[in-house]
Amino acid sequence: MQMLYDSDTFAVVQIHANADDENSLVAGTLPAPPQLARHGFEIVDKRSGKEVYLDGSWAEFFQQRLNVFQQKTPTQEEVEDMLEGYAELAQTPVSVH
Repeated sequence: MQMLYDSDTFAVVQIHANADDENSLVAGTLPAPPQLARHGFEIVDKRSGKEVYLDGSWAEFFQQRLNVFQQKTPTQEEVEDMLEGYAELAQTPVSVH
C-alpha cells in the first residue's frame, strides 16, 4: 500500500495485490497460494466520508491519468478537480478498523 496523495479534501492510496507475498518472503515464511491480482486505487472523499475502490480497467485509466500528471506537474486544483469526478462514484462509507 502506498499513499499517493493526501489533502484536506481527498486521500489516494495505491494498493499492490502481491504486497503480502513479498513481505512473507522477507520474513522467511511461505507465501499464500496465488490469487487473482487486484491492483487498484482507493480514493477517499474526506468531505463526505465515503470512498471508492478502482480496479481493472478503471484502475488502468486512473494510472494513465497519473502518468500524464508525472509528465506535466499539475496544480493542486487540477488534481482536486480530477479526483472530484471519481468522488462522485463513492458510495462506501469509510470505517476505521
